[in-house]
Amino acid sequence: MIVSRFAPSPTGRLHLGHAWSAILAHDLARSRGGRFLLRIEDIDGTRSRPEHIGTIKDDLTWLGLSWDGPVVHQSDRLPAYAAALDRLRDMGLLYRCYCTRAEIAAASLSAPHGAEPVYPGTCRGRDETSDRPFCWRIDMAQAVERVGPLTWHDHGQLIRADPLSAGDVVLARKDAPASYHLAVTVDDAWQNVSDVVRGRDLFAATHVHRLLQELLELPTPHYHHHDLLIGADGQRLAKRHGAPTLAAMRESGVDGLVIAADLRAGRVPNGPLTA
Repeated sequence: MIVSRFAPSPTGRLHLGHAWSAILAHDLARSRGGRFLLRIEDIDGTRSRPEHIGTIKDDLTWLGLSWDGPVVHQSDRLPAYAAALDRLRDMGLLYRCYCTRAEIAAASLSAPHGAEPVYPGTCRGRDETSDRPFCWRIDMAQAVERVGPLTWHDHGQLIRADPLSAGDVVLARKDAPASYHLAVTVDDAWQNVSDVVRGRDLFAATHVHRLLQELLELPTPHYHHHDLLIGADGQRLAKRHGAPTLAAMRESGVDGLVIAADLRAGRVPNGPLTA
């Protein structure tokens, strides 16, 4: 059975880009008689806001989308993430990183312009245990050597995973018990998600997720990384670019079913659809 999911973070209000992703995931499951799940990724306690959770549900209902079963909150899943971390530590694949953001930024100044900075491995191999705040990073080279070549299917196309390109990513932050990479991988397997529908901006993260699936002996879903919505100004429809929120549209009397129909038809208010 097809099982898809929509997994927003309650750190702000949803916008049209979120609506597009939710509709694609919802319609994939519904078209094949499957299940569509809603998961709230509220593991970031410093940025998540409880008031946004109700708004997310109202926005999806306004769009005519329904989900199956209870809503899962990542904040209720902390023991599962701790168990996964313990397993990776037992494999000898994790190390403590005491670097500050400023130190990492300074070490990444040599990265190509526009490229995502890769952690240079400053703390790898250090034998330090102190009371200073630290995060857990994975020794990517050692992990890749352990599992060997990896692939996944994206829109039916075979993709070769390259986890090394991400560097030694964080799996548990100083201020959060698990990173996005770890939590989403564990939860997708636990919820039996067969098909992951998400934006192309998360394509690179899949290299890391594929590695974690192999290390933790978890199944690999099919992936559907979709193009991102862009507005009339050519900018991606995102919160930082001032995209209109669904709540604002809903509260102004706009019909959510019309918005959903427009998105399905390839239309975005005042702009092209994808980039």
